Amino acid sequence: MSTRIVVVGGGTAGARLAERLPVTLLGEEPHAPYNRVLLADVLAGRYGPEVIALPAPRGGAVRRGARVTGIDRESREVRCADGTRVGYDRLVLATGSNPVLPPLRGLANGLTNGLTNGVTGGPAGGPAGGPAGSEGDRLPAGVHAFRTLDDCLALGARVRPGARAVVVGGGLLGVSAARALAARGAEVVLAQQGEHLMERQLDAEASALLRGHLAGLGVEVHTECRVRGLRAPQGAVTAVELADGFVLDADLVVLACGVRPRVGLALEAGLDVRRGIVVDDRLRTSDPYIHAVGDCAEHDGRLYGLAGAALEQADVLAEVLAGGDAVYRGTRALTRLSLDALELAAFGEPVPRSGDDTVRLADATRGAYRKVVVRGGRLVGGVLYGDLGAVGTLARAWEGDEALPDAPLLHLLTQDGGS
Repeated sequence: MSTRIVVVGGGTAGARLAERLPVTLLGEEPHAPYNRVLLADVLAGRYGPEVIALPAPRGGAVRRGARVTGIDRESREVRCADGTRVGYDRLVLATGSNPVLPPLRGLANGLTNGLTNGVTGGPAGGPAGGPAGSEGDRLPAGVHAFRTLDDCLALGARVRPGARAVVVGGGLLGVSAARALAARGAEVVLAQQGEHLMERQLDAEASALLRGHLAGLGVEVHTECRVRGLRAPQGAVTAVELADGFVLDADLVVLACGVRPRVGLALEAGLDVRRGIVVDDRLRTSDPYIHAVGDCAEHDGRLYGLAGAALEQADVLAEVLAGGDAVYRGTRALTRLSLDALELAAFGEPVPRSGDDTVRLADATRGAYRKVVVRGGRLVGGVLYGDLGAVGTLARAWEGDEALPDAPLLHLLTQDGGS
């Protein structure tokens, strides 16, 4: 008898498993699985939603709009919101993550756990981490997270030339949303609480170039800027209040303040959960019949939140479930953003420690910047902005974690080994 594999979650990791194995995929969203990385391109109007659809599953079944509300580990069944039960021999939790909504004045109580504008999401610690509940739990009109295709479509329906948009959060998602809204003709303000944009990936020099790029698109960037609250007197946002008392008029507000693993199902089922669902090198949870992959999984104390890691975990788990002896040792993946004239990549530790060797190349005329950090003869981090010709060579050197050849460090930045 064939093994019944049930996957909860139709995101990057879940869809990859469905490509590799015959599974029953329970996707909460009404859409077919799609490439979340390309949502900014949909919002900008470059692609239609159908373009970002992921490949069809391999011989299994996909149930859309199937929200799982619980796991019965004894009978090995999952319970769905529509009352149905689905039996499994192996269960894979690929529940992803919820947007983190900041504790702002003007948001309904309870929203700070991760609800979106009445479309998707849910309390990260709730039983299913499922969709928003009652009408009273919804965000004010015009306030959106930017995590799902429904979020993207809702934003796209409201944006228009001249609309005043405030993006809260200057990480990768916030920068992508700001660029997309500017491409649609909105007047965009980007408010970042940290010292510089994309501070998890970029150093100060690369961030300054990124800020200049956004300014060239008409995006007004404020760093070290804390948002205190929203004004929505009639249930629709009209302004954003900053901590210094300044008020930004707003027709749209995008909350891009990070994500939190969706672990509600695992918690309710009694699985080992820390920040994420704890998994071993074969991506098993504390229940040997249940696995976890993607944003919700915590391996060796680490959460990734990257598409590259989700894909690698899904590939390893596909081999495990097919009877192979594959193991997961962690992912060394770089962050890459390529949108029209903007190209950047970052990996590892871009900020050097004392004793590290650092090489920088900057071309102000072309707006290009390259930097690598070497420690103990090994490449430990780097940033490339505006010119990704060397990204292939650098990525291979970093992912291999091998001693660098005896050559000048400058050689690393001038080797255009393909991207």
